[in-house]
Amino acid sequence: MSLFELGRSSGAVSLSQLLSGNRMEGVRTEGTVSDIAEEIALGGWPGIRDAPTDEALRITRGYIDEIALADVGRVDDRRRDPAKVAQLLISLARNVATHAAATTLAIDAGGSDGPLDDDTVREYLGVLERLMVVENQPAWAAHLRSRRQLRQAPKRHFVDPSLAVAALEASPDRILRDLRLFGLLFESLVVRDLRVYAQASDARVLQYRDSRGLEVDAVVEGLDGQWAAFEVKLDPSRIDEGAASLLAFAQNLDTERVDKPAALGVIVGSGYGFAREDGVQVIPIDALGP
Repeated sequence: MSLFELGRSSGAVSLSQLLSGNRMEGVRTEGTVSDIAEEIALGGWPGIRDAPTDEALRITRGYIDEIALADVGRVDDRRRDPAKVAQLLISLARNVATHAAATTLAIDAGGSDGPLDDDTVREYLGVLERLMVVENQPAWAAHLRSRRQLRQAPKRHFVDPSLAVAALEASPDRILRDLRLFGLLFESLVVRDLRVYAQASDARVLQYRDSRGLEVDAVVEGLDGQWAAFEVKLDPSRIDEGAASLLAFAQNLDTERVDKPAALGVIVGSGYGFAREDGVQVIPIDALGP
């Protein structure tokens, strides 16, 4: 379940309205970074939301253990090494919301014992996708004015960021102490919610990266061709950075072959939401809804 479905977001900023080209009204939310860390760790599982935090974390860790020990063998009745599956899940958690290739995951998951076999990792990734444990975020095939080369590698996410937390045996306190991990998990939380909200508009959630290093964390594209682009910044001091990246991205598009964006937005953890003078909208995740 998304933050809106859980009652943790007001839904004052509608994704469908943004895709229609409507500008958001100013909003203010009261969430804290501690609230975000707890939402990431607990996840969107309605069955455990009322449980104490420690118990909820144990339940999710138990699910990760079950995936490694049994679930991957139920997909096609093939035996697979539970230890290697567990290693891969940990590696995916360490590389959540990144473009980590199978070869990178193979090296990371292998550790001091040497890399896992690349083909084994690709096979396991396919099984995890079929189990709906992992859901990749494909690249958006944008039309560009320049000769920049598009990168087609997907970003890797768990279907819920709490699964990454469980694989790492982490907690809300640990997330708060590791700012890099916190940022990646927050991006994964945002992508989860955008996917839920996008479904209501028959839209899909993609991402963009080119050969010169320009990236956009999420591109939401509807069946009618309308689209919006978002950067995700947990740290509000990086809003300007996110806005600059979005504007550079939009300026590089061939608008004779692709529509102008319906919206450009920087999604933040909480606080003030408003439309900037440059047209980029600042959107607290706890104000976003379908």
